[in-house]
Amino acid sequence: MNPGQFIALIVVFFVVVTLFKCVRIVPQKSAYIVERLGKYHATLEAGFHLLMPIIDRVAYKHTLKEQAIDVPPQMCITRDNISVEVDGILYLMVMDAAKASYGIANYLFASTQLAQTTMRSEMGKLELDRSFEERNHINSAIVEAVDKASDPWGVKVTRYEIKNITPPQTIRDAMEKQMRAEREKRALIAESEGDRQARINRAEGEKQEAIARSEGEKMKRINEAQGRSEEIKMVANATAAGIREIAQATQAEGGLNAVNLRLAEQYINEFGKLARTGNTLIIPTDLANVAGLIKTASSVIQNLPAAPAKS
Repeated sequence: MNPGQFIALIVVFFVVVTLFKCVRIVPQKSAYIVERLGKYHATLEAGFHLLMPIIDRVAYKHTLKEQAIDVPPQMCITRDNISVEVDGILYLMVMDAAKASYGIANYLFASTQLAQTTMRSEMGKLELDRSFEERNHINSAIVEAVDKASDPWGVKVTRYEIKNITPPQTIRDAMEKQMRAEREKRALIAESEGDRQARINRAEGEKQEAIARSEGEKMKRINEAQGRSEEIKMVANATAAGIREIAQATQAEGGLNAVNLRLAEQYINEFGKLARTGNTLIIPTDLANVAGLIKTASSVIQNLPAAPAKS
């Protein structure tokens, strides 16, 4: 190989390398910053691009995807002077690649530091108990502060999430005792409420039972009264019917004598029963009436028609 061919080969190689360095393919969701002669020239978006050899160069490469930055744990002092360790995650994305390149040296580090300082400020406004309840408020405050400060950097902060709020061990022990006492209190309240409800249910059951029993007694007395009423009506009707029969019989021929005879028989029978029940001698106070009854019975018997003789 003569010197001319060697020089030509070197030139071809140099041209190929130069052309290769001039070709840039930017991936999707990425942005490249091109400087020409040390000065910002253009922002290359996704796709195929050609640069001017020697005078153009890619100075910065940025991803336009949302990035999650781990914020290291830090000690914060709450309003009630309790030291707690807090860490979190910051989510942001590059909106303007030129500002992110020239607005600040390291926007990731700056955003993390700003998130930490804002966290310390927000935790100092809250007591320990409220800090666990106000996570969303703290997150919103950090996002607002960092997003406002990072606007000149071409960065958009989307959200911030607190991962852990860790108080000292002594505070954790005290909180555990408090929670245990609260659970026991709730258990006692629930048990007492259960007993109270059980007593109410038993009282309600006894009340309903007493009402049902009284209703049963009421219906029983009503039925008994109705039965006695019906019985009295039936006896009265039977008595009235008997009286009517007797009245009709007395109107017939010999009916009055038959009635007097029946009364005399009953009087004598009842008087005889009374005399047999004891050893006491019983003498009627009005012997004339007894004699009159006997006389009436005798006359009735004598006036009865004689029975026909048997053949």
